[in-house]
Amino acid sequence: MNWQGERWTAEQVLALAPDAASQKAGGKLSSPAPWSGTGVRDGALWGLCSGSGSKPYQTVIDLSGPAYRCSCPSRKFPCKHALGLLLLWATGEPMPDAEAPPWAAEWLTGRRERAEREAASYAGAQGAGAGEGAAGAGDDGAARRRADRVEQRERRIAAGATELEQRLTDLVRDGLAGADRSGYAQWDETAARMVDAQAPGLAARVRELGAITTSGAGWPSRLLEECALLHLLSEGFQRVADLPAPLAATARTRVGLTTDTAELLATAEPVRDDWLVLGRQDSDDGKLTTRRVWLRGERTGRMALLLSFGAAGRAPELALPVGLVLDADLAYYPAARPLRAALGRRYGTANGGGTPAPTGAPAPEPAAAVAPARSAGADAASVPHTDATRAAGAAAQAPPGVDVATALAAYGTALRDDPWLDAWPVVLSRVVPVPDAATLEALAGAGSPRGGQQGGGAGAAAGSAARAGDDGWQLADAGGELALPVDPRCTSNLWQLTAISGGAPLTVFGECGHRGFVPLTAWNGAPVALTSGTHRTGP
Repeated sequence: MNWQGERWTAEQVLALAPDAASQKAGGKLSSPAPWSGTGVRDGALWGLCSGSGSKPYQTVIDLSGPAYRCSCPSRKFPCKHALGLLLLWATGEPMPDAEAPPWAAEWLTGRRERAEREAASYAGAQGAGAGEGAAGAGDDGAARRRADRVEQRERRIAAGATELEQRLTDLVRDGLAGADRSGYAQWDETAARMVDAQAPGLAARVRELGAITTSGAGWPSRLLEECALLHLLSEGFQRVADLPAPLAATARTRVGLTTDTAELLATAEPVRDDWLVLGRQDSDDGKLTTRRVWLRGERTGRMALLLSFGAAGRAPELALPVGLVLDADLAYYPAARPLRAALGRRYGTANGGGTPAPTGAPAPEPAAAVAPARSAGADAASVPHTDATRAAGAAAQAPPGVDVATALAAYGTALRDDPWLDAWPVVLSRVVPVPDAATLEALAGAGSPRGGQQGGGAGAAAGSAARAGDDGWQLADAGGELALPVDPRCTSNLWQLTAISGGAPLTVFGECGHRGFVPLTAWNGAPVALTSGTHRTGP
C-alpha cells in the first residue's frame, strides 16, 4: 500500500492521461510483464519498463503532486510508462517497500528540496507582506515601474473600450436584423483592434458576437443580450475608479488584466482546507491547452477553480485526479465573486482513510426561475453510500450536493455579483438524467425495455417527458418537479451518465449557467469523469 494506506482507482489514473491514445497505451503497460525493479515508499513509486531499446525506461512518480519523470523520449505528460506504472499499482499489484534506486532517489530528493525552499519562500513572503522591511523598501522602485506599466496599459484598454462603444452604437443604430449578412470580417477586425488595445477579454467577447449570427433561430435577441453585456463591461471599465473594489477587480479581469500569481500568493490571505477535486476539463484552441480543475473545501464549502496551461499538443502540468482530497492553501484572485484561485503550499493529501468533514456552506438566496421537470424518477430510491475512504487522498463517497432550485439560486447569487459570469460550479444530488424528446418518443413507443416489467417507471417517465415538448436533455430532481436543461453545447458523454444512473438518482458535478447545465463528473461509488477528451474551442 502507499504511504497513506490507500491506492488510487484505475479511473483516477486514467483521468490524468493527456488524451485517449495515452489511456490506451498506458493500459497495455498495466500488467507486470514489462516491469522490473518496481518499488514504493514515502509517497513515491518507481520501476523499469522494457521497451524497444536495449535499456529499460526509468519511470518514477511522486504521488504527492502527482509528478512524473521518465527516461523515454515522449513529449506527453504523463507518458504511457507513467500511466502504466500507476495502473499497475492501482490494481493492487504487490510492490516491495524498499529504498529508491539512485536514479529515482536523485529526482525525488531534488523535488522535495525545491518544495522545502518554496515553502520557506512562501512563508517568508507572507511575513514580508504583513510588515514593512528593508527589502520591501528596496523594491519601491520596481513597484513604481510595475504600477506605471499597468497604468499605461489601462489607458490603452480604456481607449479601446471607447472605440468599442462607438462600434456597438453603430451596430444598434443600423439594426441587428442585417448583422448576419455582413459576415464575420467586421467582428474579426473589431477583435483585432481590441487585441491592439491589449484587451484580450474584450477581443474574445467580440469574437463570440460574430458566432451568434449563425447560432440558429432567435439569434437577434441573443446578439442584443451579448451586446448589452459587452456595453456594460466597456462602460464599467471606463468608470472602474468609481466601482467598489471587488467589482472593479472583476471588471479588470474580464477585460484581460491579470494578477501576478507570485504576488497573489505573497499578499493574499491563504485559505487552508481539505480540497476535494470535483472535476477537470481540458480545452484546446489550437495554440494553447487550458486545463480547468474545480475544487471544493470540505470545511469551508467554498468552490475554487485552478487554471493551468500547456503548449499545443502538450498537457498542462497541473494533474490532480478527480476524487483527490488535497490538504493545501489556496489564494483567491480578487473578484466580486471569488472563484479562480492559485495553489499555494501543499501539506499532503488529507486524512488517509478518514471521513470527510461536513460542509458548512450556507444555502444561497433564490434568484432564478426553474423549468418543470420532464421526469423526476421520484419512485427510485437513492443508492446508499458507505463511509468515505481516501484513495491516496481520494474520496470514494459522493460529496454532499443540492437540488435543482438551490443550484439555480447559487448561480443567480453569483450572477448578481458578476454579471458577466457564464456559469457557476455546483454539485447536484439525487438527479436523474432524462434524454432528449426524440429518444423519449421512441422509448414511449417501444415500451419498457424489459417487456413492461417496470410498470410506471421508465416507460411512463418517457411518455410524460415527450409530452413536455422540450427537445433537449435534462437533469431532473428525483424528489420534485424541477429540472435543469443540459447546455446544448455540452461535450460530455450523456449516454454514459444515463448508464451510470440506470434510472436511479445520482450525484453529478458540473457548471450551471444561463444556457443550461454541463455535467462533468458523476459518482458511482467512485467518481467517474464524463468528459472523454480535450474539447476544442477554436474554429
